[in-house]
Amino acid sequence: MKAGPLDRTVTIQRVTLVDDGYGSVETWADWATMPAQVVQQGGREFFAAAAVQAEQRVLFRLRWLDGVTVLDRVSYSGRAHNIIDVKELGRREGTELMTVAGA
Repeated sequence: MKAGPLDRTVTIQRVTLVDDGYGSVETWADWATMPAQVVQQGGREFFAAAAVQAEQRVLFRLRWLDGVTVLDRVSYSGRAHNIIDVKELGRREGTELMTVAGA
C-alpha cells in the first residue's frame, strides 16, 4: 500500500472495563493511531423512534492492522465511527474499514 493516499490520521478505539469504585464501567480507550485514507460514502436520513435520524458512511483504508474487529470503532475528526465491516486488502497489505457515524 502506497503512503501517498494515507493523508489523514485516525485512532482505532476499543472498549475496556474500568473500575469506578462502584463496579465495572465500559469506556473507550485508544488502541492504535495510524495514517489512513478517508473516502466519504454518503449519508442518509430516516425516520425511526418517532424522530428523524441521520447517519454518515465513511470508508477508511489503512495499512494492515491485525486484530481490528466490528467491536472496535474509529475516531476521526472529533467523531466516533462504528465499524460495520472489516476487509483485508491484498495479502495483508492493508485493511479497509466500512463505518457509520450517527449524528
